[in-house]
Amino acid sequence: MGRWTPDARGRLQQAALELFTEQGFAATTVPQITGRAGLTTRTFFRHFADKREVFFEGDAVPQLARRLLQQAPADVEPLTLLRHGLRQVGTERFDGQREQVRRRRQVILAEPALRERDAQKRDELVDVIRPGLIARGVDPLAAALLAQVTVVVLHVALEQWLAQPVEQAFGDVSDGCFERLSSTLAPA
Repeated sequence: MGRWTPDARGRLQQAALELFTEQGFAATTVPQITGRAGLTTRTFFRHFADKREVFFEGDAVPQLARRLLQQAPADVEPLTLLRHGLRQVGTERFDGQREQVRRRRQVILAEPALRERDAQKRDELVDVIRPGLIARGVDPLAAALLAQVTVVVLHVALEQWLAQPVEQAFGDVSDGCFERLSSTLAPA
């Protein structure tokens, strides 16, 4: 295939998902992924630092979070902003791709190296949200709590969204998780 073949990144991700599903993460090599995608190993490393990154999109989600925090009007309440942010993540990253996301999650959960990277990515997202909230004037303790809770809600909502018998918008599921958390924490 030519050097400038369209969607090389997507083809590499699809090939990796197929191979990881067929033979496992540890047994799959980068040359196998690039061979399946019809690309070169050099092309792979232009897009991804290593084969674990195929599932984690670099810092796309933290960049989205940073952008949303910076662009939101100053008068938007932090929790409203975070709920909107999860809706946006769902729209851009999950909606309409449930089966592919499900397969990716299965591979991640089956492989210790991928679970470790998943935890690292969660921490990186917290490390964007917390200072972003502080820059908006949120108290540092409240910012730390909100950042952690938002990332937990993201991951719980993702599992709930994948478990639904019929696909619904990720934002509806994440809103439901925020509502359940709020009602659980509310005084009786």
